[in-house]
Amino acid sequence: MDIGVLTAEVIGDVCLVLVVSGVFGALARRCGQPTVIGQILAGILLGPTLLGRSPGDPTRHLFNSHVLPYLTVLSQIAIVIFMFVVGYEFDWRAVRGKGRTVPAVAASGLLIPMALGAAAVLLWPAGFTALGEHDVRSRSFVLFMAVAVAITALPVLAAIVREQGLAGTMVGSVGTAAAGIMDVAAWLVLAAALIGTVQSPNRPWLVTVLLLAAFVAAMLLVVRPALRWWFSRPRQVLASRLPVALALALGCAYVTASLGLHPVFGGFLAGLVMPGRDAAPDDEVLRPMEQTASLLLPLFFVTTGLSLNLGAVGLAALGMLALILVLAGGGKLGSAYAAARLSGLPARSAAAIAALVNTRGLTELIALNVGLQAGIIHPRLFTVLVLMAVITTLMTGPLLSVIGMQRLLSSTGVTAAQPPLAHTGGSSAEQPETG
Repeated sequence: MDIGVLTAEVIGDVCLVLVVSGVFGALARRCGQPTVIGQILAGILLGPTLLGRSPGDPTRHLFNSHVLPYLTVLSQIAIVIFMFVVGYEFDWRAVRGKGRTVPAVAASGLLIPMALGAAAVLLWPAGFTALGEHDVRSRSFVLFMAVAVAITALPVLAAIVREQGLAGTMVGSVGTAAAGIMDVAAWLVLAAALIGTVQSPNRPWLVTVLLLAAFVAAMLLVVRPALRWWFSRPRQVLASRLPVALALALGCAYVTASLGLHPVFGGFLAGLVMPGRDAAPDDEVLRPMEQTASLLLPLFFVTTGLSLNLGAVGLAALGMLALILVLAGGGKLGSAYAAARLSGLPARSAAAIAALVNTRGLTELIALNVGLQAGIIHPRLFTVLVLMAVITTLMTGPLLSVIGMQRLLSSTGVTAAQPPLAHTGGSSAEQPETG
């Protein structure tokens, strides 16, 4: 294909994606849902589920085999930057300041759903093979399903905390801090699941583990102190931190991809390593990175939607969806609620925290795409898990309404109009304004 024609098609597709996702994101906000829900639905509708069923199959012509690789690369850069923001905004002070409640909620809210997900694979392998899965008893598949059932979306949770007026309350702080711990732990387990898959290069898994451990240690023990020293100098060559942050994110993504993992791990690690300013994220770094990720993330939703075909979901997939919803929703809600209650919180506060940590959203979609690209799962199970992510995220708002958030806020002396904290430990890449 002529490079001029290809360039025009890529630009046209990017324009289409931004317009459609913007409209659906705005509609989602009108319905009281996070913007990301509308963007996910836009991606699904532009794929074979709806647009692809129209006369002439417009999906196949708009997102053809020549254009799709370029959109995929842009979407991968978007999630690398997004994961950098998640790591950069992670607030260790919030974790340390809540006593035993945060670690109790995080441990139970992660480990119990993970155990349920792994048990489902080991006890009912036939259900997964019916969806086209093969090595269902392999280490990678079991670990991946454990993570897929248990993951929490810290950025979406942080946006909901702000929208519900929970910023600064005990419920919002505990939920956000617990989700941060669960995010870090879940990405570590997912990294372990990827080792030895088709995405990994031809090297023994033990060598990969050692190389990864050496890289992480070098980033934390050498690169982070070096960056702190460099930025403390009065007249450094690079006066702006933003180019350094972007280069760090992309460089780390390159290394983790070369090690056989996924670029998102490098982006997340870069965010953890990048020093802030005065023990807080530097706005000169944070805001441009958030805005860049928010601008490009709709491309990720579309490339995800192209892998989904809801019309091809059969009875076996619906049965698996019901099971996964029970394990993911029930396991997360029940375990987090029990942990919060045992830590001494009132029933209403414990229920609100459980509803918050049951949110999945974009973080779940990123993890699912990692598994799909690595060949751990295949399209039918991928579709089931995406539906689970959407449904559990949609549940959060109604659950908080049923719990009675206004009464909870009034009982703590906080009003829904209270201005949010400047830093909640989650990305604002999914705030109402940006999605």
